This record gives sequence, C-alpha cells and structure tokens, in this order.
Amino acid sequence: MGAGETCSDIQVVRRDGSLTSLDVAKIRSVVEWACAGYNVNSIALEAGLTTRLRHGISTRDIQDNLIDCALGMCSPDEPEWRYVAGRLHVWSLWKDTQVRRGFAYGNYDHAVQSQVDRERYDRAILKYSQAELTEAGTWINPDWDKDYDYAGAVLLTKRYLLTNELPQEAFLTCALLLASTEKPEVRLTIARKFYEAIATRKISLATPILANLRIPNGSLSSCFIIAMDDNLESIFEEITNAARISKNGGGVGVNVSRIRATGSWVMGKDNASGGVIPWIKLLNDTAIAVNQGGRRAGAVTIGLDIWHLDVPEFLEMQAENGDRRRKAYDVFPQLVITDEFMRRVQNKQKWTLVDPYEVKEKLGIDLAEKWGDGFEAAYAEIEAELDRKITLYKQVDARELFKHIMRSQVETGMPYLAFKDTINRANPNKHEGYIPGVNLCCESFSNVKPGLEAHCCNLVSLNLANLDESEIAEVSQLAVRILDNTIDLTQPPFTDSKTHNDKYRTIGVGCMGLADWLAKRHLGYQSLTEISSLFEEVAYWCTFASMELAKERGAYAAFPGSEWSKGKLLGSKTVAEIIAISQNSDRFLRQSPTEGNSPAMPSRWLQLSQDVKTYGIRNSHITAIAPNTSSSLVQGCTASILPVYSKFFYDKWAKGTVPIAPPFIQECFWFYRENKSLDQKVVVKAVATMQQWIDTGISMELLFNLNQGVYFPEEPERAVKAKDIFDTLVMAWSEGCKAVYYVRTVQKDDFKERSDEGCAACAN
Repeated sequence: MGAGETCSDIQVVRRDGSLTSLDVAKIRSVVEWACAGYNVNSIALEAGLTTRLRHGISTRDIQDNLIDCALGMCSPDEPEWRYVAGRLHVWSLWKDTQVRRGFAYGNYDHAVQSQVDRERYDRAILKYSQAELTEAGTWINPDWDKDYDYAGAVLLTKRYLLTNELPQEAFLTCALLLASTEKPEVRLTIARKFYEAIATRKISLATPILANLRIPNGSLSSCFIIAMDDNLESIFEEITNAARISKNGGGVGVNVSRIRATGSWVMGKDNASGGVIPWIKLLNDTAIAVNQGGRRAGAVTIGLDIWHLDVPEFLEMQAENGDRRRKAYDVFPQLVITDEFMRRVQNKQKWTLVDPYEVKEKLGIDLAEKWGDGFEAAYAEIEAELDRKITLYKQVDARELFKHIMRSQVETGMPYLAFKDTINRANPNKHEGYIPGVNLCCESFSNVKPGLEAHCCNLVSLNLANLDESEIAEVSQLAVRILDNTIDLTQPPFTDSKTHNDKYRTIGVGCMGLADWLAKRHLGYQSLTEISSLFEEVAYWCTFASMELAKERGAYAAFPGSEWSKGKLLGSKTVAEIIAISQNSDRFLRQSPTEGNSPAMPSRWLQLSQDVKTYGIRNSHITAIAPNTSSSLVQGCTASILPVYSKFFYDKWAKGTVPIAPPFIQECFWFYRENKSLDQKVVVKAVATMQQWIDTGISMELLFNLNQGVYFPEEPERAVKAKDIFDTLVMAWSEGCKAVYYVRTVQKDDFKERSDEGCAACAN
C-alpha cells in the first residue's frame, strides 16, 4: 500500500469486472482456509501480501500474489507451503469457473449437458440418463481438490481440464465413460468405484485417457510401435502412420532394421543406397511438423538392431559435427541388442555389422526377425560366408562399439537400449510373431508386423504412495477393468493399430510412488524381499483380474497357442519358476480386503495357472511400468518406481521455478537416500527384482553422479569411471532387465536435464 493509504481506500476489481472495497477479512479467511491442517504460519503469508496491495488490484492478482508469497516461503524446512499455493490455485479455479458459468460444484448433470452442447464432451456420456447423471453428481467430493500441491494443481489445470471444467467433474466424467461399456444394471456401481479410485489418486490415468476420453473422437492409447519394410511403399505408409499417431498425442517407436544399409544395392546398382539415416530424417521432420495439436513436437524413438551396418552413423546422427543433411536431432535413438553381442562385449571379441538386404538376397535370412538361438545360428551362418556370399560388411571390436554407445549416453542420455532376446523370451505370443524393439518409454511392447499389426497399448498406474496393503487387490483389479474397457472405447489412429488392439488387447498397469511406499515403511531400494513381495501382489491380482474378465467376456483373440494357453504366466514363466521367485519374497502383504487371507502360496499361482488354461486371459500383456514424469506431479508422489532425484528441488517451468518435495520422503528425510548419491547398481538390482513380476517392461533410467567421493566415501578423490558405467549397463542385461531408458549424469552438483517430452507424449 502507498504512504497514508488505508485498506478502505483501495478498490478491488472482482472477477466479473465490478469494483468493491478491499476486505482484509476475506483475504484472511482464504489464507486460513489454504493453510488449515499444515504446519505453516498463516499470519506470515498474510503479512507478505500486504506490501503488494494497491488501488485497482484485481481479486485474481491478490490470489496470484498470495501464491507467489507461499512459493517464496517454501523451503526444505517448510515444504508444506507448496500445498498452500496449490489450494490457492484451486480456489482461483473455483471462482473463475463460477463467474464464467454461474456455479462451481453442483448441477453436474447441467454441466455435462452444457459441455456436450458446446461439443467439448463426447455425446457418449448421454448414454446415462439425467437421473443417473444427477446421482453420479452426488459422489463428487470438492475437498479432494484441496490435496494438490502447486505443481500438481497447475499441471492438472493446464494440461487436462477443459474449458469451464473442474477437476472432480473431469474425473467423474472419465469414470462414467470408462464404465459405459459395462452392463446397464451394474455400470453406475462400477463407475463409482472407478471415480473414487481416480479422484483419491490411487489410480492415475495416462495422459491420452485423461486428456482425450471426454472429447469427441479422442484416441486413448499411449504407446505404439511400427516397423518398416525395405520398400518405398512400406516406408512412406509407416511415416504416415507415425504422423497419425503424433496427431493424436501418442508416442511412437519405429523399427528400421529391415531397411538396407548405406552402400547397398538399389535396382541392381551397387553403392546406391543412402541407408537408414535419410528415412530417419524424414521421421524426424514429421515429428516436428505434426506437433500433437500444437501442444508439443511429436515424440518418436527409432530402433535399429545392433548388427546393422549403419549403427556407427546412427550413433553419430545427433552429434554436432558431420554432414547436417544426415542428422536427426529431434528423435530418440534406440539400439536393439542381442545376447550374442553382449557376450562378445564381455569377451572382447569382434562383432560383424552387415546389410540386411544382402543377407536376405544372398542367404535368404531375414535377420531382423531373428532372436535367441535362431539369431545365433543365422549370425554364425552369415559370418561363415564373409568375403564369399557376404561382401558388404564391417568388423569392429564389440567392446569398443559398446564404449561408443556409452559415450553417446553420457553426452546425450541416449540411445535407449532394448535387450531383444530377454524381451522375446518373455513374449507370450511367440506363436504369432516377434517383438522388434520397445516403445518411446521402453516399457510397452508386443508383436509388430509391417503393414499388418502395429503395437498399441493403453496405460494406467497404481499410486503406491496412497495405497495401503489391504487395497492392492481391489485397486489392481479396478485398474485392469479400466484398461480393458478403454480398448473398446478407443479409436486407434490407423488400421494396423486397430487390428493389434482387437487381436492382443494389450494393456499396461504400472506403478508410481515406490520411493514413497518404501520411505513410509523405513525401507530402501536394498529391501529386495519387500519389493518383490509388493510386486508379486500387484502381478497376482492384475493377472487374476484379466482371467476373471476372460470368464466374463472371453479371452483375447490370439490366446490359442500362446504361452498363456499352456498355463505359463508373467511373461512365459512356468508355475515352478514363479514359486521359486516367490519363495524369496516377504509375506507381510498377503491380505485381501474382501476375502480375508489370500490363497496360500504356492496354491494361488497353481490355481491361477489352471484357471487361465481353462478360461483364458483377457489381455495378452497386462503390466508395464511407465516413467510418469509429469503425471506423478499431479498424483503428488515420486515418479514411477525410481528413487527421487532429491528430497527438495526446484523444477524449471516456462514461468519460473516450482518447488518439488515428495511428502513421504520429507517425513523420512533422515532415512531416505537420494538418487543423485545412490549407487546405480542398487537401482538395477531393484528393477531386476520388480521385472520378475512385470510381464512387459519397466522404464529404467540410470543416473550417474560424476562428482568425486559420492559413491566412494572412503576414497574422496575418486569419481565414477567409464568402467563403473560399463559394469552397471552389463549388469542390467545380465540381471534380466528388458531395457535401459535415459542415462543421465550429475556434474558439478548440477543435474543435467535431458528432454522429458518423449515420455510425456507417451505415458504421461
């Protein structure tokens, strides 16, 4: 306030444009409401605001100033100010909505009809009668809006809510639509269960579902994988398909391993092919041009098998030096690696890079389709024909090539690594094909056939931070039901993805907030028995739910002849293998909320195996753990299953920095080990433990702190060496991890950020 100016002299502009005298009591009331229940001093917030008041200030400006004050007071000692800021943001949302449409919460049926009339909501919501919508509106609990910190509240508002829509209305509408495929006599009951699980942040819907389900003609699938054949028709058709996926906000993996190498033959002319890079550049430019409705550039990961002759140039296509016409800076490179290559890396042997076109023409081998023993036999045959039938090749030192990969990862965070043999050994649909590589976030994959089938998957995540042990069974089953219903609601963006959706019904129930779950129990990432027990519970109940859905709705179309049909579970494991893994797990989690004690081990797995053989399984792939980088902020927990980078840090946003402080990590501040100082071999071992129970994949990022003395306190001068990173990556393969997502580094106590837009486009 100015000198001599009193509160009564200040006129405030209301949200509707009218003027009123400043009422400090109202400000105090809002401040006390926002601070209620938190260990903060509301008087300090009010005092911070008074210096910013002026004549003509708007109520929205007052609210924004309060938010700025609250954020400014947030610190490692007082992290709860970010929740105060979140409540103040929600208060503004409520008031703005009330001014625009005449009411805040209440009149849900009217709000729905208004959104339908303005073509913001899909008319499918009107499958419910007005009476049903009125009843559903009574479930809404506005207090659940008060649980978001500032980062979560802003992301929820800006990324997911439609015009004139409040958070609980969005969640309720999603729940009703997700239950709309159910039988009329039960759909309201099921919709309420969906709503309460979503609204209380026990289940997190992936971005395509939460953002697109309510709008007309929205695509709900998160992850896609396509593959190119070695001809112009296939190449350009798949580029078009990538554009269709990007238009609808999905992330796409493109395998290019079949495309002939640089220097190969074209129309009988030798040394005519430009290799894979020109086609990758077209995909790169497509991702920029088809920018997900203006929200952000498309997100494409390009997969190339490690034996392809163009691998060295592929590793250099994002380097600053070299021919700019053969660079692709906006895609996410992925190398598809075989066991044979990794063995040669370990043994310091030679590795042969070949042209898939020559191999197919001269030897009749389609090398891109090979994995496991089949690949090793074919590769031995190829190497036996070097300089006779096979003339276009290059031999390199396998370990030096791997070092080249590591250098690229330290510099750019990529390439991602997909362990092809591990992935395909766990493929339940070997009878129908093979998996060529991984999706954008390295957690979701299944069979792909160029021009016929494109991997298509829908995702949700369980928020472990908000789940008690007694809730895991019910919430896991709800998650599977949500995703199976989503398959019938979505409109895949092109024919091959619809074919795949109908044939395999692939879903991915994931988890987030594991770091919170561990911290609440004073456990760490070395607590492998407890981690194994937790993920066994999730695995059992998700698989059980899909089997129950098969009883009700039928098995997925490709079930006959699958590994499932033979009684194998969890990525082609026999019951004996599952029991052997389970015997190393703790038993404290096995309580069912509805049936008393869960079936005793090993009988429940034996029974489930028999039931799957008898009734089938509804979904060919069931569990997959996405990175959840952004959606975890909305959920108020740590991302995915990884340790949190730091107990308190600032995230850089377009409008400045926002404090991030996972709540349960804060409560156990003294106990929790931050990822920036955690040996990544511990992370790898924990992820490998989880992977035993996850039938698809896990987005595993690795973070290496390059500062001295971080991992070796007894050697203060020692920093991470290349051999340490090498050993960790080899360990990831040998321990059974299916992929490595980003490799990140900390240098000079500063977290070097890599782009997270890829994972945001896919799972988040």
